Amino acid sequence: MQKEAYLLGVPCITLRDETEWVETVDDGWNVLVGPNREDIVNAVRCFEPDHERQDVFGKGDASARIVELVAKLAER
Repeated sequence: MQKEAYLLGVPCITLRDETEWVETVDDGWNVLVGPNREDIVNAVRCFEPDHERQDVFGKGDASARIVELVAKLAER
């Protein structure tokens, strides 16, 4: 859900000590808090990204670009 939240522009609080989606943490839209109750409560109260999210996973146009390239190859 971390990547999905990021793609939808929803801040994410992850109750783990590590993540496979480090890009979301690096960009400031995901925070890792682990299982500590106090850390979880603090994150829920205070966590808010301070900037617009970056396109770290692309611009969402990969399928259109692939179709365009395949169509060009088919014309040859």
